[in-house]
Amino acid sequence: MLIGLSVDYKRMELLIYHANQCDPKKCSGKKLARFELVRLTKHINQLRPFLVLSPFSEKALSPEDKGTRGLAALDCSWAHAEEVFSRVRLKERALPFLVAANPVNFGKAFKLSTVEALAAGLIILGEPEHAKLILSKFSWGHVFLELNREPLLEYAAARNSGEVVEIQNAYLS
Repeated sequence: MLIGLSVDYKRMELLIYHANQCDPKKCSGKKLARFELVRLTKHINQLRPFLVLSPFSEKALSPEDKGTRGLAALDCSWAHAEEVFSRVRLKERALPFLVAANPVNFGKAFKLSTVEALAAGLIILGEPEHAKLILSKFSWGHVFLELNREPLLEYAAARNSGEVVEIQNAYLS
């Protein structure tokens, strides 16, 4: 490797569909954009080439999804999210069981902030350093990794979506 050459070019591209429906002071997506770690869009069609994290997907995100152009998340109300996913065909994946560390939903399962969702996706797709980077911008970011260390390691080691679901079910039972 050449001295001084940044490894940033290897990072997966992150995109957030942002509907301006949240408190700007608490918005993890906007904070990531200020650090130029994600790109925000108001255009749903820009999500098409990305793997989109969706609670409505019937398939779980897994390491078999590696090689995707980028990872996208929706930063909008649940009602708006349902509308987005019902009218546009996207390549979607659901995140498995994880616990939130953000101050608004601390300790609640499946109630992840946008940064937590993207970080979880990055870890499952084999980019843990990228996940740590985006979480490092939040005082509670390391707590998300600590709370979810074991399941994230197991999900990242799974072969496919079916195995991720089996691992999730073991945690839920």
